[in-house]
Order: sequence, then structure tokens, then C-alpha cells
Amino acid sequence: MLAKINKFSSPILSRAIIRTKTSIALCHPCFQTPASTTNSLTKSIYSDRLVKLYPGNHGCASRYYSSTVEPSRGNNTYAQTLSLPKTNFSLRANASKREKLFRPNISDKLYPWQLENNSGEIYILSDGPPYANGDLHIGHFLNKTLKDVFNRYHILKKRKVLYIPGWDCHGLPIELKALETLKNKDQDLSGMALRRHAKNLALNTIKKQKKDFKEWGIIGDWEKPYLTMDIDYEARELEVFKHLMKKGYIMRKNSPVYWSPSSKTALAESELEYKSDYLFGINGSENVYFLVWTTTPWTLPANQAIAVNRGFEYTVLENKNESGSPEYYIVASSLAEKMKQLIGDELLNIRYLHHFNGKMYPVLSANYVDSQAGTGLVHTAPGHGKEDYDLCQEHGILPFSPVDDLGNFTDEAGDLFTGKPVLEEGNDSVIEFLRSKRLLVIQKDYVHSYPIDWRTKKPVIIRCTPQWFIDITDLINPTIDSLRDVKMHPEPRVFSLSLSLDKYTFNTLGRNRLVSFVKNRTQWCISRQRPWGTPIPAFYDVETDEPLLTEKSVDHVIKKFKEGKGSNAWWELETEELLADEYKNNGKKYYRKFDTLDVWFDSGTSWTLLHEKFKSDKGQFVADLYLEGSDQHRGWFQSSLLTSSAVQKVAPFKNLFTHGFLLDENGFKMSKSIGNTVSPSKVINGEGGSSKDQGYGVDVLRLWVGLYDSSNDMQIGF
Repeated sequence: MLAKINKFSSPILSRAIIRTKTSIALCHPCFQTPASTTNSLTKSIYSDRLVKLYPGNHGCASRYYSSTVEPSRGNNTYAQTLSLPKTNFSLRANASKREKLFRPNISDKLYPWQLENNSGEIYILSDGPPYANGDLHIGHFLNKTLKDVFNRYHILKKRKVLYIPGWDCHGLPIELKALETLKNKDQDLSGMALRRHAKNLALNTIKKQKKDFKEWGIIGDWEKPYLTMDIDYEARELEVFKHLMKKGYIMRKNSPVYWSPSSKTALAESELEYKSDYLFGINGSENVYFLVWTTTPWTLPANQAIAVNRGFEYTVLENKNESGSPEYYIVASSLAEKMKQLIGDELLNIRYLHHFNGKMYPVLSANYVDSQAGTGLVHTAPGHGKEDYDLCQEHGILPFSPVDDLGNFTDEAGDLFTGKPVLEEGNDSVIEFLRSKRLLVIQKDYVHSYPIDWRTKKPVIIRCTPQWFIDITDLINPTIDSLRDVKMHPEPRVFSLSLSLDKYTFNTLGRNRLVSFVKNRTQWCISRQRPWGTPIPAFYDVETDEPLLTEKSVDHVIKKFKEGKGSNAWWELETEELLADEYKNNGKKYYRKFDTLDVWFDSGTSWTLLHEKFKSDKGQFVADLYLEGSDQHRGWFQSSLLTSSAVQKVAPFKNLFTHGFLLDENGFKMSKSIGNTVSPSKVINGEGGSSKDQGYGVDVLRLWVGLYDSSNDMQIGF
């Protein structure tokens, strides 16, 4: 048998493990035993000389001690005098190497075994798919390990755990990565060619990430993961799209959206800074002006109205111009000293002169006009702002947006601005025009939140373009109602060791955050002007540009997808082949566009996977748990909730677990540019691969995740 030696005074022997024929082996320097026993003990040891015991006096009669130096050796070197126990066990853990020996039984084989042998109810953890566009980081390790903790716990409870890992394969991040690999290469970058490159990049990334996930000991159906670019997945996604279309939630309109000139597609939000103030002249009054301010001077050529609050008091201010003549500015009374007082309602019949095009435009009433900042008058460009668009729609004013896909002024903006980038030279030209006409009252720097493209890190603009939307208005209440029976976890409280993973506590903060995002969203722009994605299956009349989108037309496209080409069919087949028969000879000619669905719509329909695995009398397919970071309240949690509530009338999850983010040891956000990231591979396998730096192994890092309170942001350094 094996016996470990404990409590040695000798540091060399403190780790020794002795192999012996006897029931126990003891080599403590103060272990008291008869000499006869010691002799028989030493003779029974396999090795010729593992440990030799010598009599000595350490204050105890008849005691024996161990020594690393044999008295008979004389002047031999210390290296020749070592007499240590020998064992096949390594003195080092070598976890990064030895764990590979155990992994097949404790991870790889465990998942199919538990499905076959466990007799309890099915437990489903739905995997939020990571992007297939780069190396895994410590945040991935945290997320996947937490999921693995839940899965293994329920396996121990004799439940059949269903966990299908997934990957988010479409979208601009992967497309940009593919373009990056093709940089300086003379290759075809047309829609279909770029799609092929993007797919190959995604497949190669998935292969590498899958290998890492398995090395982390994550159990799951790794042989049949779900990919959002799979043919069956894309077909199910279009089924959800069709269902939303049948219910009237899908619409197409020319509406202001965030537009990224750097990516040439509709987008979302972030930040930037600057501000300028300037004037509009009032019709019939050469020296009376409306004083308005804006942080986007480049939108002034698209101005269609000025908004005031009809209930506010307004003041006329006098100012001397450069020639000494008086000029009068109208501003909100609360923002300036009074000269003449007006009520906003009195301004509504006034029309003003637009100095950029010489046309006259109206003053409109809007409740969102604020008297606490600016001038109390708001420049209104319906082609470049959501509130502006809604206000002008009420008054029959069409949106005007003289900006192209690249973010440059079109000739509609005027010869002075044509072709100039609106956020750079175009913006400067507008300010210079105002200055030359003595219309610029003040210009100063102003720091405020401005949207940027989170992928390219460049500023976006708000621009009116035809896009596809999901109308959320009628979905808000049903979606919020579907959360009533959902349990949020963890509850913000002191961690308790008695907390059972069987039950998930009510998390008011998480619930309120998710409800807030749903309530504040009236529409969801789901169209993207990029080739790598699932296409929106709409056709357009050549003469009127009216879209053709019916149940039959979508069903035919889905059928073509399933014939083997998947979404590539939209690029490879002719329009006639994609059209259902009843629309081929109806007297109209159609063409197709190549807009693709938002990747959040892609991943937000992953709950349809359960349709393949189970049948339900109610037609509802709900996972036991969704587990992701807190940023997914805005992302995957919300998109999944909206699509499932619309189609199934139920949330796609019974429980929602939200974990925090990983920060560096000083509490700062990790960033490659700063150099404070932690690589899971380096922690597990070591940095240099030397014998002295073999890494801690995966279980040490997994243990750290399991012991930490993951409901808050966590700090880690290495």
C-alpha cells in the first residue's frame, strides 16, 4: 500500500511518499520504535536503499532518525550521499499534463453516459453562442465554467442534462475579420465570394474554440453543436420571421436609423463630442432670428422645421451686429434676460427662412423641447433624428437626408457641400458657411454621448434609409407578462453556502433592467446592409419598389434553402427560381435585395432548437436556464424574449442567471491595448512551457470560478 509521510522536520523528506510491503511506513526523526522492528521494516522495503535509519539521541531514549548523509561515506560529494525514498509519483502535480489522462472519463464520456443512464427529468441549459471570430478569453472561461457547474450539479441529481453548445457565425465582426485576412490580396470580394471567406473563417475559429472548450472540461454535445449558419438553423429562423410577418409585426419604412459610414450598414449606439450654436431668420423680419443650437451642424442642410414648446415663455433679445445695427434673437425666457415676452403658441404661425436653400419652413410645437438647456428652440431634421421624424410625420413633412451610404453629402445638400464627409470636412464647411453669413453666434467644444460603431470604433450618423423593422409596440405588454413566472438569479444579497442550485431567487435588479429595455423600445431595426448573414426574403416590384412578402413567398424561399444551398441560394439562384409560382406570371416583375437579418435576431431564435429535440402538446419549448453576462439584458436575453413571446406567447427560459464581468487585479476593464488581459491558456498550461512553469491546470481556474461570487464584477490577475 501507499502511506504519506507527514510532519517531518526535514524539508527534503516532507513530501516523500514511500512504497512498502508493510501496512505502514514511518520515517519521522522522533518516531520511537524497537530496533528489531526497525530492522525488519527496512528489510521489507522494495528498494535497496530508500531510507536508512541510524540510532541517535535527540532527548528521547532508543530513538532513531533519518539522515541524508551516511557516516561511512567520508569525503564523497553530497550528490552521492543522498538517500531519499523513491516513488513513481511525481513531486510536482503536472496538472496541465495529467488532467488530459482523466478528461475522457470525467468529461468527454460523461455527457452521453448521463443521457443514457440517468433516470430523472430532463434539464435544459440553453447556450448563448459566442462569436466565431477570435481566440477565447478569460470571460469565456467564466461563462462556460459556470454553465458546467450547473450541468454537473444536475447530473449528480440524476437528471438528464441537455446542453447543446452553439456559435454565432454571421454578422459584421466575422465579415470584417475575413476582409482583414484578404487585405492586400487580389481576390474577388463580391457578395458570394466574401460569404465563402467568412464561412471558412468561422469554421476554422469554431474548430479551435471547440478544442479549448473541451480542454476546459466543459461537457456538452460537442459532436452536434448548433451553428447559426447551418441550413436547418437558417430555415427555422425564417419560420420565426414568417410568423412575425403573419402577425403584422414586420414592416418596412423609410425611417431614421443609426448608420455607420465605416461599415455601410444600419447599426446601434455609443459616443463622441462637439457643439455649435447658430441662427435662423424669420420671414418678413430681416433682423429677427430664431436662435437654435445643435451638436450636429452637418444636419442643418436637411432642416425642415423648428420646434418650440407652445406652453413656454419666450424672450426677444437685442444685440448689435458688426455694423452697429440691432438684431433680435428669440430664445426661451428662462435662459436669458427679457426684452419682449412671448408665449410659444404665438410663434406657431411664423415661418422662417432657411439660409441653406432659401426656402420657408414652419415652427412646430413639441413637448420634448426643454427650457433648461440650449435656447428653447430645437432645429428639426426629420431625416436625421427619431423625435424629429415623428414630429414631422404628424404634420405631413417628409424626411430629407442628403447623405449617401459612405456618409458623404449628396448634391441635394448644395454644391458647396457635395461629396464631403459629413462628420469631417462637411461639418467644417457648414460651420464656415454659417460664419461667413454672420449666422454663427457662438461655437465651443461640448462633451456629450455620441454613437460610434462598436466594431470599427468610428462615429455613426443618424440617417433616414428604407429598413425592415419589428414593431415592438403591441409586443411590450405580452413580453413583460411572460416574465412573471421567470425566476431571476442571483438575488443581490450576502452569499450563503446553503444556497441550493435547485432554486433560483428573485432578482429585482435583473428583472427591472430587462423590463426597462423592453419598455423603452418601440421598434427593432432588423435589416443590415451586409452580405454575411441570413437574407431577408423579400422581393420588390421593379416599377414601384413595393415589397412582396407573403406566407407563400417566404415558404418557397425556405424550401429552396432546405434543398441544400442554405442561405447561399439567395445569392446563387436567379430571382425567378426563388419566387413562388403564383408570383411569376402576375403581370409584375420583381427583383431582390441583399439585406440580411440582424445577428441578434439570428441568436435570438436559438430556442427553436428544442423543436428538434422534443414535442410539446402546448407547442411551447422553454429552457430551464439561460446564463450569461449582464450585458445580455440588452442583447441575447432581450432578443430571445421578444421572439419567443411573439411566437410562443411564453418566455424561452424558466430561470435567468446573470453574472458580472472580469476586471484586472486593480479593478480596471481588461483591454488588449492596455495589456492587462489574462489568458486562460497561460494560467492552465503555463507561459513558456518550461518544467518550472507548467501551469496550474484547469481545475485550479475552475475552482476559482466556483468559489467567487459571480453575481458581481470579479477581479483576476496573473
